Amino acid sequence: MKKPLKKIIVFILSAAVLIGAFDLIQRLLTPKYVDGIVEGAFVKEYYAEEMDHDVLFVGDCEVYENFSPVTLWEKYGINSYIRGSAEQYIFQSYYLLEDAFLYEKPKVVVFNIQSLQFDYSRSEAYNRMSIEGMRWSKYKVGSIYASMTEEESFIEYVFPILRYHSRWSELTKDDFKYLFSQPTVTHNGYYMRVDAKPAGSFPAVKPLGDYSFSERAWSYLYRIVEACRRNGSELILIKAPSLYPHWYDEWDDEVKEYAASEGLRYINFLEHTDEIGLDYSTDTYDGGLHLNLYGAEKCADWLGNILSTEYGLADRRSDSHLAAVWAEKIEAYNAEIAAQKVKYGIE
Repeated sequence: MKKPLKKIIVFILSAAVLIGAFDLIQRLLTPKYVDGIVEGAFVKEYYAEEMDHDVLFVGDCEVYENFSPVTLWEKYGINSYIRGSAEQYIFQSYYLLEDAFLYEKPKVVVFNIQSLQFDYSRSEAYNRMSIEGMRWSKYKVGSIYASMTEEESFIEYVFPILRYHSRWSELTKDDFKYLFSQPTVTHNGYYMRVDAKPAGSFPAVKPLGDYSFSERAWSYLYRIVEACRRNGSELILIKAPSLYPHWYDEWDDEVKEYAASEGLRYINFLEHTDEIGLDYSTDTYDGGLHLNLYGAEKCADWLGNILSTEYGLADRRSDSHLAAVWAEKIEAYNAEIAAQKVKYGIE
């Protein structure tokens, strides 16, 4: 072998070893989100799906804890997924939606408008839970730049090791166990809780000096509307039935006016709790902030009826392949229900 060729081969092999070692260390130091704070795993899980959803939910905890895709399938044969993440800001919802449109064109998109009240990010930790799991594309880049706080830098998203290099002292056995793959922690994006804590009293509602949403927030809602139109998806705006934080009547009026001007449907679930059958003494696990399994199934059932009767979504339970996929999902869903009942001592 000629010396120049040998040097090239040695260089390539050395580079491959260095890159492999760098990737291994970066994987090790990056949080796995398997136990404790699992919300950081939600965004990434979407990519393991077969991209053939009829309905895509987008938003924060008010969607991923308040609606059960399993119920939509079992009751109506609707194939749905929740692209949710903790404190997902409206600009992050927009980029996650555009990212989803790269893979599929759902017939209906359901967007929770709670995040209209925020025009900028309030936390790097929440930013990372909404962004790090995204695959690289121009939409991930856009989400990073739209979200970064003053203390953050783009390069730390490109190379997470620069952000997490100090985690050496915090590593646990899970960091090694889930080095190359992590277990699924949601059910088509739904985060399950079966325990119950009745809704109690909340802090007094404070009047605001200005109830107007910012121009930046409105601009991203308009982008969501246009993205849905461009991709042939019907957009439904919702306010989930969480009792706290308070949703002001003035905010609600703004959304109603905007929806009417754009020819969109807006559903405030707080106005339909009796029809849905929600009981805040049994259907919430944290005192009214989020619903538990039973509340989430009720909301999905009520919305599913609207989706099937008014939006013409077909019942796909006769699709043998899709039915087999959902049979596995339902088995995992029921297994977690049983496991959580044992965990929380529920008969």
